[in-house]
Amino acid sequence: MSQNQTPSEQAVLKTSLGEMTVAFWPDVAPKTVENFKTLARKGFYDGTAFHRIIKGFMVQGGCPNTKMDRNGVPGTGGPGYQIKAEFNAKSHVKGVLSMARSSNPDSAGSQFFICHGDARFLDRQYTAFGELVGGEDVLEKIANVATGGGGENSTPQQRVALESVKIVAAT
Repeated sequence: MSQNQTPSEQAVLKTSLGEMTVAFWPDVAPKTVENFKTLARKGFYDGTAFHRIIKGFMVQGGCPNTKMDRNGVPGTGGPGYQIKAEFNAKSHVKGVLSMARSSNPDSAGSQFFICHGDARFLDRQYTAFGELVGGEDVLEKIANVATGGGGENSTPQQRVALESVKIVAAT
């Protein structure tokens, strides 16, 4: 590694069901990766929860309205800005980290999801920006939480907290 290169970084997502580690893909989604890392470093994700779980599809988090002291509707919050999509050729398969958004392609902000199954129908329509490199068992635990209510019966029946997201040097 040359002196002006920085070592790659990963995120450790500490949940109430265990830890997951994700590696980033800055080569295909540099602005999305930087946005996620900036929010994590500010503590934006700390104390949020996974608010949407669809076994075999994905688990979604990153909404500030899921914090215990918030009153907003889970799944409708963000950081107060939106980022431009960085669609790429990475496939949405189990373990892939991607940005959630509304029907507007450039409406992502802080909400993200981790694929729990093959979701290739999202390819080139959502910004994939990393993948799970540790904690597959935790992804399974989250995906298997009982759900009900909400438009897709995807609301977890128990709180699955995202206690913290820490950016660390890749191991």
